Amino acid sequence: MRKWLLLACSILLVLPAVTKAVNQDSLWMRENYTKKEVYITMRDGVKLFTSIYLPKDKSTKHPILMTRTPYSCAPYGADNYRAWYKNHYINYLKEGYIMVTQDVRGTYMSEGKFVNVRPFNPKKGKKDIDEASDTYDTIDWLVKNLDGNNGNVGVFGISYPGFYSTMAALSNHPALKAVSPQAPVTDWFLGDDFHHNGAFFISDAFSFYTVFDHPHPKPTTESPAGISYYTHDNYKYYLETGPLSNFAKIVGDSVPFWQEMYAHPTYDSWWQARNVRNFVYNVKPAMLIVGGVFDAEDCFGAWNTYKAIEEKSPATNNRIVMGPWYHGQWASNDGTHLGNVRFGSNTSAYYASNIEIPFFNYYLKGKGNPPAIAEATIFFTGENKWKELPKWPPADMTPTPVYLQENGKLSFNKPTTANGFAEYTSDPAKPVPYTSDVHFNRTINYMTDDQRFAARRPDVAVFESEELTEDITLAGPVVADLLASTSTTDADFIVKVIDVFPNDFRYEEDAPSEHRRVPSSTYPMGGYQMLVRGEVMRGKFRNSFEKPEAFVPNQPTQVKFTMPDVAHTFRKGHRIMVQVQSTWFPLVDRNPQQFLDIYKATEKDFIKANIRIYNASNILLPVSRSDVR
Repeated sequence: MRKWLLLACSILLVLPAVTKAVNQDSLWMRENYTKKEVYITMRDGVKLFTSIYLPKDKSTKHPILMTRTPYSCAPYGADNYRAWYKNHYINYLKEGYIMVTQDVRGTYMSEGKFVNVRPFNPKKGKKDIDEASDTYDTIDWLVKNLDGNNGNVGVFGISYPGFYSTMAALSNHPALKAVSPQAPVTDWFLGDDFHHNGAFFISDAFSFYTVFDHPHPKPTTESPAGISYYTHDNYKYYLETGPLSNFAKIVGDSVPFWQEMYAHPTYDSWWQARNVRNFVYNVKPAMLIVGGVFDAEDCFGAWNTYKAIEEKSPATNNRIVMGPWYHGQWASNDGTHLGNVRFGSNTSAYYASNIEIPFFNYYLKGKGNPPAIAEATIFFTGENKWKELPKWPPADMTPTPVYLQENGKLSFNKPTTANGFAEYTSDPAKPVPYTSDVHFNRTINYMTDDQRFAARRPDVAVFESEELTEDITLAGPVVADLLASTSTTDADFIVKVIDVFPNDFRYEEDAPSEHRRVPSSTYPMGGYQMLVRGEVMRGKFRNSFEKPEAFVPNQPTQVKFTMPDVAHTFRKGHRIMVQVQSTWFPLVDRNPQQFLDIYKATEKDFIKANIRIYNASNILLPVSRSDVR
């Protein structure tokens, strides 16, 4: 998926009904703001291109709010204004913020060499640089050279700019008072974007790096052109292109990071240096971590950046907000639904007006009382309610096993027989698709998609509970604890936790959608199998991400892994379902199902595997009885 394009759509999309208002806001911005473009010199002499939007109001001092991005701070030119007036960002203009964007080192109009997820250097010399030092040098220039600033700086950004926000928090500049990493890129091997538990997310990675990080000999305002695809059926394209070695030939040598990923197939020191969680000690600014429970790219990053700061920097004023959102949806106009699943209110509007804007207003402007932002402000789907919690996961959360039993049963009671199993054949030539329709770009809706199409396949093991007699709320990480065997030496294990709606379920009324939700009058919601959480474990990493291990064919083996946190209530009358499968395509690359370096595999290496999931398997559900509102 072209991630920068999704971000642009998420942030800049405006509904037709407000077009006139947006035009008025655009005119207001030009009447009340001026734009300047400058090059700011870093400590090693490299100059970074920076766009600055300054209030014309000289009657008061103004705070600075900055985003550092590899996606360009376009539009370029002093007379070309960025659409800061769209969505909730107009509130920052009305509050008189100095808005700043910067092309990070080596991208677009900035000088220097770009390095993907450049590692933090905790032992920098006077001329050594990293993204934290570039942030420090930029802030230092801004507060010393911008007339009318009040000396307070905030940093925020979504996705890759979320990574730069986390790095900003490590800069230790005294003027930096508040930082909000939003869906922050955090660990590209264990959970974000391009790998989950060592499994390569091929469609996201390939579509991204065909339009990103291509070399340019001098600063430019142009983006890479990308490649031509012979079909817009992504299942067909990725299957026919074949093993990862063929994708490497298409990318070629123009994107060094692609070659580096292939050269580091395990969680070695190269990857660990790019895990920012290792360095979040003594964080000084107030932190607001934001993410989407249904974010297909960086759900892991939001949850785990928050947890890492809690662990390594306990004195930090650190808060987390997780809504029922796709990637960046909190910055859009509409947080009412995702795909066919509705949330009962505009959750994005609630977040902007009650959390983000008061957060920056207090810490950068001294406006109002300390914002009443809970330690964890989490939206629970199913019951569709925000909950303000003093701790995440909640103190009363209890990991509770639900057992995968014979005949497709799922129960909180232990099975009476230990030798039973479910069995399927995993065929890499006919992988299980991750969604039912035909499309090109990876969808944003699959995180809540109906899973009935998968339940009907013979290569998916399905386990379903009885109808629930009371609500069951999940609040925290899900742990899959499988006892499994494969007839080969490797396999993937995809576990999906699903909410099965009653057969007579329907929403009361339909609502317009800007992201292709099918009205319930057309799509049958009765019996809907809503994906609540799905995750993959590359089997060879089951005991260590640093030292993979082959399976002994047909020998029952524990495969235990932690899935990203959930916040969902299964209502009375619903059912809980668990699906287990070994392909999820083309979301995840195909495992040849042999113990080898998958990046070097050829087509002849891919073989079928007979998979067994034994009765001793269970899913540890984070059951909470908390009734905090």
